Amino acid sequence: MVDPFRLEVFKNAFSSVAEQMGAVLRRTAFSPNIKERQDFSCAVFDAEGRLVAQASHIPVHLGSMPASVKEAIKSFSFQEGDAVVLNDPYAGGTHLPDVTVVSPVFYEGELLFFVANRAHHADVGGASPGSMPVSKSLFEEGFVIPPTKLVKRGRLNEEFLRLFLRNVRAPKEREADFKAQLMANEVGARLIAELLNREGKERVLFYAEELINYAERLLRKRIKRLPDGSYCFFDFVEDDGLGGGPYRVALELTVKDDELIFDFTGSDGQAKGGVNAVRSVVESAVLYAVVALLGGDLPVNEGCLRAIKVKTRKGSLLDPRFPAGVSAGNVETSQRIVDVVLGAFAQVLPEEVPAASQGTMNNVAVGGIDPRTGEPFAYYETIGGGTGASAKTDGESAVHSHMTNTLNTPVEALEHHYPIRVLTYRVRRGSGGAGLRRGGDGIVREYLFLADAEVSVVSERRKLAPYGLFGGRDGAKGKNLLIDAEGNERELPSKFVREFKRGERLRIETPGGGGYGAPDRRRG
Repeated sequence: MVDPFRLEVFKNAFSSVAEQMGAVLRRTAFSPNIKERQDFSCAVFDAEGRLVAQASHIPVHLGSMPASVKEAIKSFSFQEGDAVVLNDPYAGGTHLPDVTVVSPVFYEGELLFFVANRAHHADVGGASPGSMPVSKSLFEEGFVIPPTKLVKRGRLNEEFLRLFLRNVRAPKEREADFKAQLMANEVGARLIAELLNREGKERVLFYAEELINYAERLLRKRIKRLPDGSYCFFDFVEDDGLGGGPYRVALELTVKDDELIFDFTGSDGQAKGGVNAVRSVVESAVLYAVVALLGGDLPVNEGCLRAIKVKTRKGSLLDPRFPAGVSAGNVETSQRIVDVVLGAFAQVLPEEVPAASQGTMNNVAVGGIDPRTGEPFAYYETIGGGTGASAKTDGESAVHSHMTNTLNTPVEALEHHYPIRVLTYRVRRGSGGAGLRRGGDGIVREYLFLADAEVSVVSERRKLAPYGLFGGRDGAKGKNLLIDAEGNERELPSKFVREFKRGERLRIETPGGGGYGAPDRRRG
């Protein structure tokens, strides 16, 4: 029989394991993208690869990691001391920079759990620094890792590591981040072993199963309160950087008794460029939006997925065929999927759903030779913006939202590690949409390059603004600007790869969030 108090204790115990894994990864990683921006996620899975608990990390990672763990389980028979690494978007991954490490947890010789973490590496090879090119196929986006034994019975696979490091920029940084990921999993496995020693195998396994069942029951109960019906919404991915687009992202949301059905089969076909999103990214975006609206105290695990059905069409923007490019699908198209899901839910829960947030991660990747060291460098970051207003509150300004939960890179860390100076970093006042509740404002961030560099930018909401709701105005569109040494400005497209000379500047102005309600109803 389930003891509700003990169930809560185990919910927190499993979540604590994932949180402590994240703390170790953050402290031991080398790259600013992981250490400072905290672009990583950690979770605990049962022996079948079902999600048991996760830390409060990155939504686009967490909703898709179960696919990676199940792919690893399908590929190998695990021994004590093993660890599997993968990043293949067509085998459980999302895009190539997101590298997942999966480790088994044995207890008294029996495989009982898995721990896994996913971290965004600032470069994994490919056509441009940061592995975020304007690509035509996956092969241009970096080094593809199918499920591979990174550690075999406690021994590091040096041959694989040498092969990988030979194909990436800044290999010392990549190696250090790999080892930080392994250390995080070691700590997670040790903590689960301590829990098993303390509580006993049967009790731990019982409550892991009950947590999954409880999450399903609770979510179905909340879905049942919603009015049955079908609700449609669509939006667009502006372009793929290669002249294609806009691409329609279309959803029919069906609420049927205690189940939610998300039908994306009306979305456009796959793009020539890398804005395609693999199915695991679609599932991540859906899970995030459902939990954000209906979750509250809901434990996020495999049980939530049982109450949700996602339909996609093979060969479409949201379920492409190998080897279609997907680098931007994970970071940009995922945001548009959330916008569409929330837009549909606004017809069901108008008082709960906010207007569109900035709808882009404003990805910036920079690489070259650091004149201070003579070594190659690769830097990657995303930039926050405004969130959408809701019925009760104005939107937040200058923050990351939805599928990313990272921090903005501290200027001091960026300037210390790379030949870049940040000249401007401020709130973009007035960029939030007007309304009864105003949308949050975006960010202005301007970089001065102290050495010649190759720069990739992947962004959205440069042509189509974040939408307002119920009479609220749209948020301001974003801008990408090149400023030459003489101070002349030139607007750049939403997605590009180009050389910047020493002394040239790049200014990113991120979008604001949409407003909520008619502006003339606002007082003060």
